[in-house]
Amino acid sequence: TIFLDTKPDMRIVKEEIFGPVSVVIKFKDEEEVVRQANDTLYGLAAAVFTKDVNRAITTAHKIKAGTLWVNFYGVTSPNVPFGGFKQSGIGREMGEYALNNYTEVKAVHVNLG
Repeated sequence: TIFLDTKPDMRIVKEEIFGPVSVVIKFKDEEEVVRQANDTLYGLAAAVFTKDVNRAITTAHKIKAGTLWVNFYGVTSPNVPFGGFKQSGIGREMGEYALNNYTEVKAVHVNLG
């Protein structure tokens, strides 16, 4: 399902949707894209579509999302960490970073003298 002509204050834009849904938002410039993308309580995933890969990477670094795709969406690899920012989950799933969820670091100091 694709939602067109949405406005930044709409519920469909502000909340996370788990399903085959895409929300399309019009924008004037790159700064507005970043502002709208980051103006939410959530930050699980996002995508940037453009012919200018350098611009996409610059924009990707500014968007507060745990996963960001450029010119595609939804493909993940089991060795790449997956998880969100803000209120989109705790920690990471998949990849080496996921192991941190199951471990605790402890330092033990012993004086033998």
